[in-house]
Amino acid sequence: MEIPAALIERLEGARRVSALTGAGVSSESGVPTFRGPKGLWKQFRPEELATPEAFQRDPRLVWEWYEWRRSKIASCSPNAAHRVLADWERRFEEFWLVTQNVDGLHDRAGSRNLVKLHGDLWELRCAGCGVRERNEAVPLPAIPPRCHCGNLLRPAVVWFGESLPEAAWRRAVEVARSCQLFFVVGTSALVQPAASLPWVAREAGACVVEVNPDSTPFTPFADVSLRGPAAVVLPALDQVICQVGQRDEESS
Repeated sequence: MEIPAALIERLEGARRVSALTGAGVSSESGVPTFRGPKGLWKQFRPEELATPEAFQRDPRLVWEWYEWRRSKIASCSPNAAHRVLADWERRFEEFWLVTQNVDGLHDRAGSRNLVKLHGDLWELRCAGCGVRERNEAVPLPAIPPRCHCGNLLRPAVVWFGESLPEAAWRRAVEVARSCQLFFVVGTSALVQPAASLPWVAREAGACVVEVNPDSTPFTPFADVSLRGPAAVVLPALDQVICQVGQRDEESS
């Protein structure tokens, strides 16, 4: 695909780059979207299950749904977009990735400078003592799982009605404010407060680039909008970045 000359110019000499990813990136790997028809489970809406109240009312039902999600995601693999974003940690002097996704595909692709706004599906947190543990077993040995203290374990994700982790949100804002280029990839730009991050970057002077198959509420305000699947657009961008890097090396 053709990359606008204005973006190529901004890529030249860019040292601090960040990206925000949403469900669209992982849907290209086959991960069911949270709100789409493929994401529905039994006769329940996800919004009726991903709440503290639902967990308190029927923890087994909530965990059955999360076991279904974990089993679906376990069979998926990182796509080209995940891999390019992981590679950008080496391409740029400073690169940070902020994600709304909880599926762990960015980790599996190799991303390390990662801010997880909505938590991690493969991490469990005790509803009593608060201890956390990593558990990638599918299926889990027992549903609902219990902590060594006897209390129930819950998925360490942000549910409806809960606040984002303070440290993760603070870091995400810092990343948006300090970058020169900010990519918004595979997200509708509707879910707050994550949807405010492109505005934070824009107001701080960054060039904001949207990558999405469809237009979003943020499209009119993006400096550059690239239409297409992330797994197609990001590899094309990566080729341009490599070419820019080679030219810089030759001229130095």
